[in-house]
Amino acid sequence: VHAGDALAFMSSNAATLAEATLAAMRLDTLTRASHAVAALTYVALDGNPEAYATPVHEARPHAGQVACAAEMRRLLGMHQTPKPGRRIQDPFGLRAFPQVQGPALDAIHYLRDVLAVEINASTENPMISTVHGDAYHHAHFHTAYVSTALDQARATVHQVAELSVARLGDLVEPEFTGLRPFLAAGPAGSSGVMILEYVAHDALTELRQAALPATLGTAVVSRGIEDHASFSTQAARAATAACQAYQQVLACELVAAVRALRMRDADLVDLPVRDAFEMASEVLDASVDDRPLTGDIAAAVGVLDRLARI
Repeated sequence: VHAGDALAFMSSNAATLAEATLAAMRLDTLTRASHAVAALTYVALDGNPEAYATPVHEARPHAGQVACAAEMRRLLGMHQTPKPGRRIQDPFGLRAFPQVQGPALDAIHYLRDVLAVEINASTENPMISTVHGDAYHHAHFHTAYVSTALDQARATVHQVAELSVARLGDLVEPEFTGLRPFLAAGPAGSSGVMILEYVAHDALTELRQAALPATLGTAVVSRGIEDHASFSTQAARAATAACQAYQQVLACELVAAVRALRMRDADLVDLPVRDAFEMASEVLDASVDDRPLTGDIAAAVGVLDRLARI
């Protein structure tokens, strides 16, 4: 960096685009991992496969929704038109997963497209045209595309996280698992994984705060000449915070799902999602005694990258 480079650095929004890109990549990884986490919960809860059936999603073919349903069918080894499940209608955490995950997949795809344009764009003001030999004063420094795309991505991911917390609530409920409350296994009064709900709801609250739109405000400076701001820098910082919170939520669901599957001795032999179960089982403590679960949550966060590649 040399004298005179600061203006170009600021006009290019390089720092904002860097943070936004890293956050977008992380959100993409987490949403892909969430398919595997949700699929494990589906098996633990004996979900109804009708919610992911091809004819259902052909009737309302939003791209992200269709992609999510197809990925769930792949992970769960489902036929094109599956047979009815144990329940006629599952809770929304399972049944509405494609309809809620779909907008997040679409939003992150759009965010990546926006960032690809921005990173490769010429944004210096004024722009000097080597073709025409002219100078053009413009507003390419304004990043409304970036801030609005980030706002959309965070809002949609928050909705997906709400479903993850809902599925966690189902996993500790005997009506759905046939196991003891909170997946407890010790003497009467054992708490099992009850604390995971507290941790997940705390992380969900953090994510809710991070999902608030950065674009709702503006600023007027420089004696009224610069009379609008995108706040894309704040939107990018919020996206980073959203990643941290969302991975905590997913980790809590994953810990509970793996414990439920172990306690039920679930048969995953012929299911592609078995790879996810084995990966998680390698790092999660098999003990079902009441104990601190901090290490389990950290281990679950650490395995999410691998789950995203299944």
